[in-house]
Amino acid sequence: MEQEMTIRPMRPEDWPQVAEIYTQGIATEHATFQTACPPYRAWDASHIRECRLVILAPDGAIAGWAVLSRVNMRWCYRGVAEVSIYVGERYRGHGYGYHLLTALCREAEAAGYWTLQSTVLQDNEASRRLHAKCGFRVVGRRERIARDCHGRWLDTWLMERRCAADEPPGYIKL
Repeated sequence: MEQEMTIRPMRPEDWPQVAEIYTQGIATEHATFQTACPPYRAWDASHIRECRLVILAPDGAIAGWAVLSRVNMRWCYRGVAEVSIYVGERYRGHGYGYHLLTALCREAEAAGYWTLQSTVLQDNEASRRLHAKCGFRVVGRRERIARDCHGRWLDTWLMERRCAADEPPGYIKL
């Protein structure tokens, strides 16, 4: 039986739990090239203010979070964003990521984003499967793009999800 999951907008007071989940992701060495969780102000400044979501476990704890970042500041790319999604250790493998990413995609499209992309590290097969299940496809592989904290060269997969409509509901025309 599937657990009840609640998705809501992320709030600044969620930061301690969000940061803990991010730190757990960093510790896997498969989720990001980051080696430490930044302070809230730096993290907040680097992510789009809309489309920030958390998913709650039945006990009310934050089980995961998902946000968007600008890919490029040029106006022509206003509808393209990078996805970040993290699920806490004890909630992985229980459908939280799927529900959260599905909700983020829906909210992003309603806000006018026509392309979502995600960079998935080569060893993160679970993330690649999750993104594919949510309609993302591999559009490229970047070989030896960065070194991990041990100095090992890693590849990344660029995955992309396009809006179904030519112009999403929140699309801003000239």
